[in-house]
Amino acid sequence: MPEGGSSDTMPDNRTMSEADEVDRIVGAWNTQRPDLDFSPLEVLSRMDRLSKHLDRARRDVFRRSDLEHWEWDVLSALRRAGTPFQLSPKQLLQQTLVSSGTMTNRIDRLVGRRFVRREADPDDGRSVLVTLTEDGQIRVDAAITRLVDVEAELLQALSRPDRDRMASLLRKLSLSYDS
Repeated sequence: MPEGGSSDTMPDNRTMSEADEVDRIVGAWNTQRPDLDFSPLEVLSRMDRLSKHLDRARRDVFRRSDLEHWEWDVLSALRRAGTPFQLSPKQLLQQTLVSSGTMTNRIDRLVGRRFVRREADPDDGRSVLVTLTEDGQIRVDAAITRLVDVEAELLQALSRPDRDRMASLLRKLSLSYDS
């Protein structure tokens, strides 16, 4: 029986019905290694499990939108740029964090699907700009609508203040890695 509770409660007074798989794993580790602090596992194991749910949901959204994840990355970067929905290959590299050769290949494939086109940069005749086509905009707009709807469903168990608090905490954690 956990210290400070009955056989149907967790140490922090949650009932077993409120426990998730991470609680069960951490509980077992606490029994085997009470000398260790398992609080990092309580956070990061849940993040890992939620990440897998998110990955599955996003893959489904992109599949339903007939897009590969990498296509989404490029098309959404162009769409977020605003009218005229164009960026240089260098700007796309910075936003998608891939190599120059990979980006060239991706642009070629998106041109082949008629989602983007290359245009001469009017400010520098030696450079090109990648421009989102009408077909590309229709595709990315449909995908973002589906994505927002699906991700809202994933978070439906949280109130808006809880989501805001979680976003703030995750931002804080993310910034600690970026610095």
